Amino acid sequence: MARIKRGTATHARHKKVLKLAKGYRGRAKNCYRIALQRVEKALQYAYRDRRNRKRDFRGLWIIRINAAAREHGLTYGRFMHGLKLVGVDLNRKILAEMAVNHKDDFAKLIETVSSKLAENS
Repeated sequence: MARIKRGTATHARHKKVLKLAKGYRGRAKNCYRIALQRVEKALQYAYRDRRNRKRDFRGLWIIRINAAAREHGLTYGRFMHGLKLVGVDLNRKILAEMAVNHKDDFAKLIETVSSKLAENS
C-alpha cells in the first residue's frame, strides 16, 4: 500500500494564510505560525467591527438628526415622538441624510411635527 503524502494540502493551507497576511509587518507576513495567529486575530476584529459599525453609524445618524432638530427648536426625542404621531415612517439613516443634504425638506418635516406636537399638548 502506498503511503499518503499530504504536502500539497499543507502547502495550499499555508499559502492561503500567507495570502491573507499580505501587508502585515515583520515575520507576520511570511512566517506561517506567526501569520496564522495574526490572521485569526484580524478575522476576529473584522467580525466584531462589522457589528460595531452598525452601532457607530446609528449613533452618528442620531447626533446629526438631533443637531438639525435643535436648530429648529426641537430635541431629538420630541422630534422622533412627533414623527411617530404624524405617522412618518422614515428611518434614522434617511432622516440624517435629509438633515445634512436636504435642509428645506427637513424643515418642512420639522414644521409638520411641531404642529402635531402643539396640537397634542
